[in-house]
Amino acid sequence: MSKQTKTASQNTKSRQVVAVNRRARHDYEIGETYEAGIALVGTEVKSLRAGRVNFQDAFCKIENGEAWLYNMHISPYEQGNRYNTDPKRRRKLLLHRYEIERLRAAAEQKGLTIIPLSIFFERGFAKVEIALARGKKLYDKRESIAERDREREALRQAAGRE
Repeated sequence: MSKQTKTASQNTKSRQVVAVNRRARHDYEIGETYEAGIALVGTEVKSLRAGRVNFQDAFCKIENGEAWLYNMHISPYEQGNRYNTDPKRRRKLLLHRYEIERLRAAAEQKGLTIIPLSIFFERGFAKVEIALARGKKLYDKRESIAERDREREALRQAAGRE
């Protein structure tokens, strides 16, 4: 019996990022993140591969022991004709039962929101990165912007530019 060793290419995950929700990091304090599969139909996958997705206002809910993604707009596929579905339909997230239960408990007890951070393809499967998040207040957003400006200024001075 010989042991098979994995090559470096097999160990690394091939991840093709389709879209990133930059607004989420501005509006929320991001906590624990999860990687979930997403149930799509064929024409939605083709539109997603073309990058025709908008999920700025998207959020997740736990209903009857299942996780659902709401308000994610996947544009209809141009050659899809009658096979296209409603662009804003709710989509089921594929998670383990214990992950769903952990998300439900945190959303109910701690008052956190479940939001999508990014959509990507991994080994051919569409996946979404979701996070437990707490909404930022206006003064928190201002502090984040000021902190980013301070870091940028420090980098400029360190590089010798003024």
